[in-house]
Amino acid sequence: MRQRMRVATVTCAFLLGATAAWAKIPPPPPPDEKAKAAAEVKKAKDAAAAEKAKAEQAAVEDATVKNFQSNMKKMGRPVPKPVPVAAASPPAKGAAVKPQANAAAAEKKAADKGAKK
Repeated sequence: MRQRMRVATVTCAFLLGATAAWAKIPPPPPPDEKAKAAAEVKKAKDAAAAEKAKAEQAAVEDATVKNFQSNMKKMGRPVPKPVPVAAASPPAKGAAVKPQANAAAAEKKAADKGAKK
């Protein structure tokens, strides 16, 4: 019984202390001109790094494909043709979503009930 009471007391003390500490954290100050300029520079550096990484990735992929194709030719096997993969396009804005079969049946059943009343 004492053990439970001690655990409950410690837990309550911890929760109250954590709540009080969290409540006293002030909001961050608004960014000044220097901070805004630094953020713009960082954004530009990140964009350049992303472009460089994308170019490196494409170069490695091309080298891998060429290596695979040359190995296939050396072994005397036919080189498979690449299959284009089409990404699913998002529905057009304002386009109605097609109902599923069970949704259409439920709507029909609801319409039939409304007509009977």
